[in-house]
Amino acid sequence: MAVKWLDSPEGHDYDAAADYLSLIAEPAAVTDTVAALKTAEVVYRKAKDILRAAGLPLLPETNAHVRDDLSKISSGKRLSPILLVRGQAVGGVLLQIADGYHRVCASYVTDENTPIPCHLVSWQA
Repeated sequence: MAVKWLDSPEGHDYDAAADYLSLIAEPAAVTDTVAALKTAEVVYRKAKDILRAAGLPLLPETNAHVRDDLSKISSGKRLSPILLVRGQAVGGVLLQIADGYHRVCASYVTDENTPIPCHLVSWQA
């Protein structure tokens, strides 16, 4: 079962990213980082590497949102690319999945090595 992806994230993905990032950063940094995400080039990363860099567990297939994304995958619907904010290894700051955690988990279930399209940026100040 191959995962199909949209060419670019949907508008509401950026709003969701801003909501999440506002929990861990100041408003100006969130605004600037989301603006950078909107103009970032697409890069491809494996689900297993994204989860490892973020320090997040793989959610089970029984999770309602993962199950919903798996249903979309099996019906051939395209998923939105993932929005990522780069961590800093030296400072112990993990990668942030600003939007798309459930999509990463669903993709992992299909094949942990599948390339996932991502917008990846560093924190903007």
